[in-house]
Amino acid sequence: MTIKAVTFDLWDTIVDDDSDEILRAEQGLRTKKEERRHQIWSALNAIEPIEYDSVALAYDTTEAGFNVVWKECYINWTVAQRIRVVLSGLKRQVPDEVFAQLVADHAQMEVDIPPLPIDGIKEALAELSTRYKLSIVSDSIVTPGTGLREILSTHGLKQYFSGFAFSDEVGRSKPHRAMFDAAAQQLDVDVSEIVHIGDRDQNDVKGPHAIGAKAILFTATRPDDREITTADAICNSHHDLPAIVDRLAAE
Repeated sequence: MTIKAVTFDLWDTIVDDDSDEILRAEQGLRTKKEERRHQIWSALNAIEPIEYDSVALAYDTTEAGFNVVWKECYINWTVAQRIRVVLSGLKRQVPDEVFAQLVADHAQMEVDIPPLPIDGIKEALAELSTRYKLSIVSDSIVTPGTGLREILSTHGLKQYFSGFAFSDEVGRSKPHRAMFDAAAQQLDVDVSEIVHIGDRDQNDVKGPHAIGAKAILFTATRPDDREITTADAICNSHHDLPAIVDRLAAE
C-alpha cells in the first residue's frame, strides 16, 4: 500500500528537547528538574516545614518508578499521578487548590518557555502537508497534550497537523500500537499507509514496524541509535525529509 500519511514524534524530532534549558539558564531560572522539586517543596514547606532533600528523594524515587512503567508497560503517568506518588511517599497531603496549582505549574513550564524548533522543520512540514496527511504521535512526559499543542502553535507548526496522538490522551505510550492506531483513525488511513519519523529506534522504528508501518530515524539532535536502527531510512536534516518520504512512497 502507498504512503498516505506521515506521523511525527515531537521531542528531538520537531523540537530540540534540551534547548529550553539554555533559555532558562539565560533568564537565571532553575533547571526544569530543580524547579519541579522546588515547587513541591515550597508548597509543603508552607504548610509544615520539610527538608528539601526529602522532597527531592521522593521525587527521584517517583521518577524511577515512572521510567519502569513507561519503558516496560508503555504507560505515562500523568503529572497529577506523579505528584500523588511523591506526596504519598512523603506521607503528606495538600489542599485541593494547592494540588491543582502544582499540577498546573508543572504542566505550564515548557509552555511558558518552550523548547526551540529544529532547523528546517517548518519548511518540511509545509511541503509534506501538500502531499500527505500529517499527525503527531508523541509521549507527553510532563507537559500534557494540551500544552504540547500550545508549543506547536507558538512555533507556527500546529496548522500543518490533522491529528494528535499524545500518550496522556491515548492512555498508552510508544511503542504501543494504540498510539499509532489513534493517529491512523484521526487521519482516516490504515497504519500500513503511514511512515513515522522519530529519534528513538525502540519507540519510533520498532513500534511502527511491528504494525506494518514504515519508519524514518531522525538523527539531527539525537544520533544515539543511528548504528543500531532497523529504520527504512535515516534522516539527519529536515531539509532532506520530503525527498526521503517521497522515495519511500514510490517504492
